[in-house]
Amino acid sequence: MKTINLVNKAGVFTLILLFIFQSCSSNNDAGDDSSVNAAPSNLSVQVEPVGKTAENPNGDGSGKVQLTMSATNAQLYKVLINNELKEITTGSLTYEFTASGTKSYPIIVSAYNGSKFVSSSTSVNVFVARKVIWSDEFNVDGSPDSSKWGYNTGTGDGWGNNELEYYTNRSENVKIENGTLKITAIKENYLGSQYTSTRMLTKGKFSFKYGRAEVRAKLPVGGGTWPAFWLLGDNIDTVGWPACGEIDILESVGNNPNVIHSSLHSPGRSGNTPDTKTTTAVNSTTEFHIYAAEWSAESIKFYVDDNLFYTYKNSSTTPFNQKFFIILNLAMGGNFGGAVDPNFTSATFEVDYVRVYN
Repeated sequence: MKTINLVNKAGVFTLILLFIFQSCSSNNDAGDDSSVNAAPSNLSVQVEPVGKTAENPNGDGSGKVQLTMSATNAQLYKVLINNELKEITTGSLTYEFTASGTKSYPIIVSAYNGSKFVSSSTSVNVFVARKVIWSDEFNVDGSPDSSKWGYNTGTGDGWGNNELEYYTNRSENVKIENGTLKITAIKENYLGSQYTSTRMLTKGKFSFKYGRAEVRAKLPVGGGTWPAFWLLGDNIDTVGWPACGEIDILESVGNNPNVIHSSLHSPGRSGNTPDTKTTTAVNSTTEFHIYAAEWSAESIKFYVDDNLFYTYKNSSTTPFNQKFFIILNLAMGGNFGGAVDPNFTSATFEVDYVRVYN
């Protein structure tokens, strides 16, 4: 524990408490009910990670901590932990952190008797083991799992990028075969479009806030191909794009093979966003690589094969602090995909798995 840092954080959290609780500013305010309720005193707070040992001082990886509180004249305890407010009367609270890794969390406890209260601050170091909270391993041949995936269908120009494909959910364009999801773009005349492909998404079925999202994939070959693995904010239907936020974990174009783009789009930073970086994935069309983003309230970090190449500084002013859903698609042409090779006939975006961790 670093007392100086704790004091600074505690000061901020105390101000929050004062607004949330709407309590008196002093335990000796003559205008309150002091004649009836005695102010709590002798507040004691103990907090321990569950499974703490000499070998594992930050707990067993479950992320759980046990708080024990006591105070003279206390009728109620309010606990501000991980930006959540908990109210209890028993003096005992078990709380579970979910963000993976080892982190220090400030905690403020206030003991109440009526409007009288006394507060104390502390902190706890907690280890949370990384675990999968959602995945699709694509191990069953046939159509993708309808409990996990839906589809956007229609012409590519409906997505605002001047794309050339018509998105379908036909087996010709999307299927699972031999443990791999295959999204195939085909040159064909289809309902007025020159190409067909698939755009699948977890909207309405799964979304998450913070964690690690990764795909293991092999990219398609051909000028004009534009595969992507990305996230969109759950609130897109109410606030629109780019206010909902967009996190592009993987984008690549066949006209510039092996170059991997990771980008973020938000209000004032759409279109040609400055929040973007590139890296190289050698043999990306002949070998599988892992493309991932680790997302927290503080940052969004982008990786290829666990090699970090871009860190975006997140903050409370961005749209990247809400739930997002997942999209996999293979576009043709458009503003980013560019000119399609005149000899193009078909190309396949192969996905071994998609996983989301805490």
